[in-house]
Amino acid sequence: MTGDLGLTIAVPRGALMGGTLDLLDRLGVDTSEVRANDRKLLFEDVGIVTMRPSDVPTYVEAGAADVGVVGKDVLMEQAGRDVYELLDLGFGGCQMVLASKDGPDPAAEALRRLGIMRVATKYPRIAARYLEDTGRQAEIVEVKGSVELAPLTGLVDAIVDLTATGTTLRENGLVVREEIVSSTARLIANPVSHKLKAREIDAVLEALRAR
Repeated sequence: MTGDLGLTIAVPRGALMGGTLDLLDRLGVDTSEVRANDRKLLFEDVGIVTMRPSDVPTYVEAGAADVGVVGKDVLMEQAGRDVYELLDLGFGGCQMVLASKDGPDPAAEALRRLGIMRVATKYPRIAARYLEDTGRQAEIVEVKGSVELAPLTGLVDAIVDLTATGTTLRENGLVVREEIVSSTARLIANPVSHKLKAREIDAVLEALRAR
């Protein structure tokens, strides 16, 4: 399956999709069908396959896609994936933060009182590593839905989550206590494709660096 670039491209749905399609447009890929059909997942004529952001490294590692676009946060959470990170694409900027309810910090109070804090997150590896590196004991509670709900119901003392503007946190009465890491969109490649399709991938990198 090849498209205008001679590559199969894993495109993340959600927040990074628009920026990724804009990027592909500038590279000469016709993304009009992708934009017009938000239910279809596979676009063989242009070599695009769309998926959940967290699945992009899986497909690229397995060779089902030659290259893909994914947030640095996903790469950090899936640090064991055998993919090459080729380029910081510079869009989709956001912050991984530690946040808790407004007012006196309940996470700090839990640490003082119990020596341990409960933290909800969709990013258990990033959260555990950060808290361990900063010398704190934490019980990590992995959630799949709206992580902001967890401290509001008393399930946890704090959350580790990704935010672009902080609006959702503020609307739910949460405040950022610490910034953990910045995340932007990255171009990744399958190691075998990086060798076998070096000319095509190098052409993409050259075009992206020249923009």
